[in-house]
Amino acid sequence: MAVKSWVVSANSPECDFPLENLPFGVFRQTGGARIGIAIGDQVLDLCGCAHQGLLGTLPAEVAVACSSDSLNALMALGRSTWSSVRRQVTTLLASDSDASVRERTKQHLIPMREVRMQVPAQIGDYTDFYASLHHATRVGKLFRPDNPLLPNYKHVPIGYHGRASSIVVSGTGVRRPSGQTKPANSAEPTFGASRSLDYELEMGIFIGSGNPLGEPIPISAAEEYIFGMCLVDDWSARDIQSWEYQPLGPFLAKSFATTISPWVVTLGHWNRIGSLWQSDRRRIRRRCPISRRPIRRARALR
Repeated sequence: MAVKSWVVSANSPECDFPLENLPFGVFRQTGGARIGIAIGDQVLDLCGCAHQGLLGTLPAEVAVACSSDSLNALMALGRSTWSSVRRQVTTLLASDSDASVRERTKQHLIPMREVRMQVPAQIGDYTDFYASLHHATRVGKLFRPDNPLLPNYKHVPIGYHGRASSIVVSGTGVRRPSGQTKPANSAEPTFGASRSLDYELEMGIFIGSGNPLGEPIPISAAEEYIFGMCLVDDWSARDIQSWEYQPLGPFLAKSFATTISPWVVTLGHWNRIGSLWQSDRRRIRRRCPISRRPIRRARALR
């Protein structure tokens, strides 16, 4: 049975942000950026909760991290800290919470319609992996109809480093890029606006605590480093890409913009989704935060 919240909107079957989810994000209302957690149609101001002592017995460094203007400091504290914060917030928002605590917590709820969401973390770098066989085959056919998959694809992860400075949050306008293209019937390339702008719905993974340079992370320990996931729109100017991508891969065709959703769904939630899938497959669609409306939003980015 699903755990209920005293935030009424969080209990709707159509809600993307029930008590079982509680994704992290960064928002602005008035003043500077603050960390928030989505619950129903509200945002819980985590900074306000920290200042009011609502995070319980969590260490002082956790309260400081929750009072930051990005998720970086919190993500750096590691998986046990992320889980502790989620458990405490779940306790605050659960329907059986103490009445006095509930009243104090209500003071830090803000309607989503009143906030502006931000890129949730200061992203220093990101790697775009060619992770889907079907996607790689379809895109490969655009450029190499007779040989869509190169020999290394099934043996080694294929990825490239993107341009972190052009990552924007969902809803930000994206300008159509310009660059060189070379039509098949032209002897020389020409410069102009892309005529083959494409979008790709992908999954983004936020890495929390890092590892020392040169020390690998065993696959068996990978989940200890993954903070959470978001939706990604990997914009592509296909006509520019087809001319510039050989031999070192895409450049201007990819670097003009990458859109991410504002809420980061923690890995702990996805692990619970897996359990729900085994026990109740009908319920999984309702509790998966990227199952319906968020996907329509991503498609609207066209």
